Amino acid sequence: MTIPKSITHHIPYDPADIEVVATRPQKKIEIVEPDPAWPAAFALIEARIQAALDKDNLLYIQHVGSTSVPGLPAKAVVDVDVVVPDPTAEDRYVTALESAGFQFLHREPKWYNHRFFHCEEPYANVHVFGPDSAEVVRHRLFRDWLRDPKNERDRELYADVKRQAAKASREAGETVMDYNDRKEPVIREILKRVYEAHGLLVHKTPN
Repeated sequence: MTIPKSITHHIPYDPADIEVVATRPQKKIEIVEPDPAWPAAFALIEARIQAALDKDNLLYIQHVGSTSVPGLPAKAVVDVDVVVPDPTAEDRYVTALESAGFQFLHREPKWYNHRFFHCEEPYANVHVFGPDSAEVVRHRLFRDWLRDPKNERDRELYADVKRQAAKASREAGETVMDYNDRKEPVIREILKRVYEAHGLLVHKTPN
């Protein structure tokens, strides 16, 4: 069971911890206007994964990232979280996903045992996590916060930083990880408000 402290504690990204399995051509870092086809693209990917994995090897699938938030500009990449009983048991899902058209790109043993797959059509990032992954919870909390009509200012804030980060990264010839780093301070700022709203931050009373 994921406890609040693990949700609010972020493990720093370290490129040295990535075990590369395969690579893909880098997609242009570009923010586009919301596409009403994104939910349907997710549904197609979801159905493909459900058909590939039996019920013992799949707990649930969720649409996350900016394409999961109606009205939010985004990179034209559908982000999908796939939660399995044990990400380290690769024999239980890797071959099945590869047979269904998902390319296994890398694993991150020290970052929630994350496994990362790519789908070309529809273009998607598929993230495999275990049931106790705090990152899965953060993805859902962040998505639901931005979906809430009351949080329009944060949606606008996030859209602005995404556009600025994409432009800066393109001009500097950076990778998508550099683009993510540029967004990180604003993501952390928004998540702090999310955590506070859910009572996940414990404030000590001064003596």
